[in-house]
Amino acid sequence: MKVRAQAKYVRQSPSKVRLVLDLVRGMPVEDARATLDFTNRRAAPTIKKVLESAVANAEHNFALDAEELFIAEAYADEGPTLKRWRPRARGRATRINKRTSHITIVVADDDDFDGEDS
Repeated sequence: MKVRAQAKYVRQSPSKVRLVLDLVRGMPVEDARATLDFTNRRAAPTIKKVLESAVANAEHNFALDAEELFIAEAYADEGPTLKRWRPRARGRATRINKRTSHITIVVADDDDFDGEDS
């Protein structure tokens, strides 16, 4: 069974979040927790929070054992971009894009493992 959790409108660019998600994709939940604890990136605590939410959803809603879960899917989609302006020389202005992310983590038990790397 696959169970998912999502964090929407996270104020960090999706490309930076994907760097951390690539580290934990396909790992068992316990290994992913340890990896996120020692990852020195700003996205790591947010991703860990989404992972804990997905595990809690699996335990509470579907009575799955947390020790048998692994990360089946992990991706960051682009959310809305906040557009801001910065003054430049000679009376000009340049646009600053403040990007947001929607982080999704899907955990599954060993029954759903199809042998492929995701």
